[in-house]
Amino acid sequence: MSKNYVAIMAGGIGSRFWPKSRVAYPKQFIDILGVGKSLLQLTYERFLQIVPKEHIFIVTNADYEDIVKKQLPDLADNQILKEPMRRNTAPCIAYVSSKIYNIDPKANLVVAPSDHLVMDSAEFTRIINKSLNHVSTNNDLLTLGIVPTRPDTGYGYIQYDESDEAGGYYKVRTFTEKPDLELAKQFISSGDFLWNSGIFIWNVQTILAAFNKHLHDVYEVFHEGAAVYNTPDEQSFINQAYTLCTNISIDYGVMEKADEVRVIPSDFGWSDLGTWQSLYDQYPQDYLHNAVSGKSVMVVDSSNCMVMVPNDKLVVLQGLDGYCVIDTGDALLICQRDKEQEIKNYTAEIKKMKDGEKFL
Repeated sequence: MSKNYVAIMAGGIGSRFWPKSRVAYPKQFIDILGVGKSLLQLTYERFLQIVPKEHIFIVTNADYEDIVKKQLPDLADNQILKEPMRRNTAPCIAYVSSKIYNIDPKANLVVAPSDHLVMDSAEFTRIINKSLNHVSTNNDLLTLGIVPTRPDTGYGYIQYDESDEAGGYYKVRTFTEKPDLELAKQFISSGDFLWNSGIFIWNVQTILAAFNKHLHDVYEVFHEGAAVYNTPDEQSFINQAYTLCTNISIDYGVMEKADEVRVIPSDFGWSDLGTWQSLYDQYPQDYLHNAVSGKSVMVVDSSNCMVMVPNDKLVVLQGLDGYCVIDTGDALLICQRDKEQEIKNYTAEIKKMKDGEKFL
């Protein structure tokens, strides 16, 4: 029986994809690519090439349980882990790792976001399988680093040591959160930086030992539940446990502190689809580089635009260059494409407006 498992993180709200992504129905559940399947469904299907369906777990917010069940009907209730509140990725990973350790203490685990794009599934599968084999006999915490194609300010970066390599895995030197453009250019020119994909591979014993050492309070919270995982009492324990957890990412909490972190440079047509710009880069474009989704859109003297509007709405676009025009019926976003990292700021302001919450 396979000792390999997959945890898909599907609890985020995708605020940089507003107004298409909403708190009640965020982007991982949306057919944002126009292919008839949500990003979560595409991610699930990708991992079915690697592990049996019984070994795939979805970690999501409790509010999204019904959506997950509808989109992935093959999953058993026990495979949907319901977080009572958002506490970032470290508690999420500590929870699912503890639960899977309860099932198989020798399990190897892939942790991946639910809303990323992978164009080359065969190469992705090859790298994941190779990495699972590696962690089955090595106490390394592996992460996939994406070979960068441009100085992107929307991604985190991983610096690696080219002189410290074992089996294609390089010692990680530094993690850097989203840099400004000048710093991103320096990273690219140096040649020893990769984009941080947020995809991790490790043995459950290794990651739990790292939690115990570097994020002990979170480790203790979930270690306390050893007797209740995979029993009817699990959810009530988790509801209480999350109130005790620090809101912290796995990068800050564990990966930046641990010594045994290695990265494998990867190239499988990846995008985190975190912003309208990243979607624009993947969408079919006309000869003036407009990416258009909508059946009745007239583009006049406009170029380099990302347009997504309802099929039953006529939209005429004139004289725009480099804009996002996103219409969801009850909300309309018109902003410069190179300013779309600021959408998070706009949603924070909308939240303060009278009745603003209903648009988020």
